[in-house]
Amino acid sequence: MSKDLHAPVIDWFDDNARDLPWRRPDAGPWGVMVSEFMLQQTPVSRVLPVYEHWLGRWPTPAALAAEPAGEAVRAWGRLGYPRRALRLHAAATAIAQLHGGEVPRDHAQLLALPGIGEYTAAAVASFAYGQRHAVLDTNVRRVFARAVTGTQFPPQATTAAERRTAAGLLPAEEAVAARWAAATMELGALVCTARSPECVRCPIAARCAWRLAGSPAHDGPPRRGQTYAGTDRQVRGKLLAVLREAHGPVEQAVLDRVWDEPVQRARALDGLVADGLVEPVEAGVYRLPG
Repeated sequence: MSKDLHAPVIDWFDDNARDLPWRRPDAGPWGVMVSEFMLQQTPVSRVLPVYEHWLGRWPTPAALAAEPAGEAVRAWGRLGYPRRALRLHAAATAIAQLHGGEVPRDHAQLLALPGIGEYTAAAVASFAYGQRHAVLDTNVRRVFARAVTGTQFPPQATTAAERRTAAGLLPAEEAVAARWAAATMELGALVCTARSPECVRCPIAARCAWRLAGSPAHDGPPRRGQTYAGTDRQVRGKLLAVLREAHGPVEQAVLDRVWDEPVQRARALDGLVADGLVEPVEAGVYRLPG
């Protein structure tokens, strides 16, 4: 693998990295973990206000664990994919109970926390503790697909080949590897974007395999954008919005007003209950989880 990518990408990051609260020293491991949960499939601009509110209310895992899971869902607001709020609450509870309220430093212990998968464990270990791990989010995968393998887009799901590529590119020194992880992520977010890559701004454009090949078009499976309007996900969001804004249990008749189609509305509500995001109090009455 080409190691001459390290210096230009890290130098670019030093000059161009956004000043984000979870990158500041005072964020601490908990701030990093919260940001990683919130940033999954959600842009930075939407995360920032919720993140600030969240850390102001729950500055430690123990503070979050001390409140009902429903309060986490309420504070999650309209970030989307609200099961992340339940998972973050579950992780905070485990940290409070098993790790003395401190986000564990050990990668295996991070991976053992509820709601934390391969990516999040690597990201927290790298960004919070400066460890050497391959951190493969969508942005990093896209940078590697283009710069190293010469394809426009990575596969839909992370492959073993991508993991080998990332491992081969990982700097040997821990501090440099952690910086590399953050730098490649930022490069994908700001320059090597999915829709309009700005190759003229890219510090490794001269070495990019995709660009050197003439920027060939994507020839894999069609890339389908996510739809929202009219989907069960939209109905779920509307139902949750009513429950978040309520000060107590909500009757079925109130929830029925948010969506005209009864079959889809019932399916969405059943899904929320099954996911643990909503609790039935009694027949026809619902609330956020206690």
